[in-house]
Amino acid sequence: MSDRHRSVGWKAGTMAIAAAIALTGCSSDSDAGDEEPRPSDSRTAADPGGSPGSEQEGASDAPQTSAADQSTAEKAIAAWVTAVVTNQPKDACLLMGEAATGSTPARAGTESTCDSDSPEGKQIQQNLGQLQESFTPDPPSADPEVEVAETPAVGDGTVKVPADKITIDGQTLDKIILSHSTGLDSGQLDVKVHSSKIDDRWYVTNLDFDIG
Repeated sequence: MSDRHRSVGWKAGTMAIAAAIALTGCSSDSDAGDEEPRPSDSRTAADPGGSPGSEQEGASDAPQTSAADQSTAEKAIAAWVTAVVTNQPKDACLLMGEAATGSTPARAGTESTCDSDSPEGKQIQQNLGQLQESFTPDPPSADPEVEVAETPAVGDGTVKVPADKITIDGQTLDKIILSHSTGLDSGQLDVKVHSSKIDDRWYVTNLDFDIG
């Protein structure tokens, strides 16, 4: 198996999910999933009961306030993981954003970006749905307990949390992903969830897979 590195971010309103590589092993045709995508030991803060904020007239271009606690990177990541595991792709989308790069300003999930009634939102939700199986522990739980270890930010202010520092019902995320994969062994998969601060709230801004 050749080394592969995929940086999975939210770009121009679309998400590229390289999770298919981890889920199906390292076959040459596993690239079909290229379209993309909770304080110390923080508990889940997402509301699994529904989308945080119903569709609102005239609010499509403004960031939609999530019901989740986004006061820290760890809480935002925990809420995002919970939304993925509980099959709430719109919630997960609203917890995602794009960090500022060069002349491109940072932006967060909006109602129009994440709504399944739009082609863009439908694709994003479908792509996020591809992550559910790989993030779901065995046995699954209707109310998963997600904990994210406190992680210091790097120089640009981004917090990059390794999958082995994220637990779902007591199981680390890296082990859960491996349990759903074929052709991968422990030590071959390096996954990090990135979070950046946008307008005083933390968002998931990248999902980084390093396979090799």
